[in-house]
Amino acid sequence: MLRLIFPVLLFSLLLVGCTVQPEGRVSEVVARAGEVYQNPHIEDPEKTVFAFAWTKYFGDVPFADQQSEAHRIVIADTLEDLTQAPEKPRVTWLGHSTFLISYKGINLLTDPIFSERASPLSFAGPKRLAPMPYRLEDLPDIHHVLISHNHYDHLDEYTVTALPDTVQYHVPLGVDNWFKQLDKRNYQTHSYDWWQQRETGELRITATPSQHWSARSLFDRRHTLWASWVVEIDGFKFWFGGDTGYNAVDFKQIGEQYGPFDLALIPIGAYSPRDFMREYHVNPEEAVKVHQELGSRKSIGMHWSTFQLSAEPLFEPARRLQQAAAEAGLSDDFITLQIGQSLHLAKPQP
Repeated sequence: MLRLIFPVLLFSLLLVGCTVQPEGRVSEVVARAGEVYQNPHIEDPEKTVFAFAWTKYFGDVPFADQQSEAHRIVIADTLEDLTQAPEKPRVTWLGHSTFLISYKGINLLTDPIFSERASPLSFAGPKRLAPMPYRLEDLPDIHHVLISHNHYDHLDEYTVTALPDTVQYHVPLGVDNWFKQLDKRNYQTHSYDWWQQRETGELRITATPSQHWSARSLFDRRHTLWASWVVEIDGFKFWFGGDTGYNAVDFKQIGEQYGPFDLALIPIGAYSPRDFMREYHVNPEEAVKVHQELGSRKSIGMHWSTFQLSAEPLFEPARRLQQAAAEAGLSDDFITLQIGQSLHLAKPQP
């Protein structure tokens, strides 16, 4: 019985949560006692650990054994020297939702996780399916980190404590409290409500909506905010989606206010079983809609083939994305990368 319950608890923390919380607000400076953050375009489901256990072990959708396919994951043959500053915007996929974006002397990481597991425990929980292509010491000096929300596969304690004190962290409301409680270091955190913006030199960062939730324990579901991000570096503009479900409002609004984008980083995995994941995780077909509504010139699919968090077969997200993009006439515009692969984009027009 313990072998059944333990993994379910871990999955519930990562994906669905397991406590019922009182209704709250979309966002405010601090989530007050008894209030939680909400998604404005859906009624947030309150799913329990028992519902997830039933879905995983007794539901109609079998959970694929992604580990058995992991030997087929392709790591990029050529790994660039990332310490060399690029002349054009460079994006490197480090796996899952972790990208290194370098341009104009600025190096920025998204949701960095260098741990072996996406879990509160070092010995249990979703294990990395393929080795990291780079070590932390292989990276250039990191100036900024974007955190989309506080789930363990997006906010990793090992990585945060391994990065230098000079890093500036951009986080949704409430997540800065986690940094304050982490250790005695003075982490540089900037906390954002949706649509809030900050500028530092040639860098402009704006928190934008996503449709997701937050939790790092059984008792803090939706106590901190979640977000997507718009980043502008001297005319180069990209959007980082973190985790999100689809709705017909948010991405159109982001595109209207900040598009078109030179690049969008859009999740394509962790969508099955669909009835259980729909509200908070887009599938590849919905990801194509997000790309179109944002008005992105180039998009990269992420949040797949790194940790098993859901039921779909390991390579299904990429196959479905390729088909959906082809049907929309976007085969060259919405792609996936090999883990460790770098893509150099055109310089933005003055």
